[in-house]
Amino acid sequence: MAESYKPTIKEVEKYLKLWDTLENYVLQENALDKLFFETYPHNEDISEILIKASALNDFYSTNIFSIFPVAKHIHSLEIDMRLKSKDISLVNDIALVDMNGKTKNFYSFATKYCSHHDPINYPIYDIYVEKVLMALNKRDKFSKFGKKDLKDYKRFKEIIIEFRKYYGLDEFNLKQIDRYIWQLGKEFFPRKY
Repeated sequence: MAESYKPTIKEVEKYLKLWDTLENYVLQENALDKLFFETYPHNEDISEILIKASALNDFYSTNIFSIFPVAKHIHSLEIDMRLKSKDISLVNDIALVDMNGKTKNFYSFATKYCSHHDPINYPIYDIYVEKVLMALNKRDKFSKFGKKDLKDYKRFKEIIIEFRKYYGLDEFNLKQIDRYIWQLGKEFFPRKY
């Protein structure tokens, strides 16, 4: 990450405008919003959960090769009341899925699943967000955390809020901060395929 780079209101606004020009991401998000908010807003029917989980897995390339056990797990948790009460422990509960006798941690997917039900209260974790937070914290020390803390959702959300406060970005909601940090990560830490 460029040593001189500093998050500012102007920078966030610039990246939020840039987001609006990314047709594929904007259309995917609109499709997911329609699916999660209008078509299947609840999580009582396993087939509806399966459709939402499959769409997320595809659009976000979360690489879950067998989505049915994940959907079945979400269904077993009866998550609607927990989402309504903004229960952040839900993310870690969704993340841990038994797959053929082994527990898999689909943490990034779980943040996305909750976020698409309530984007303001559930920021999304992914590798780009991790890299930006780690790099800026190493330089600016906006919070006390290590990489492993980012995989504890309660702590992850606190770190995002501390980031926002430290850089004076409180006018932006968590979804806007999420989009900003993610784009920074793609720019400063591009994946090499």
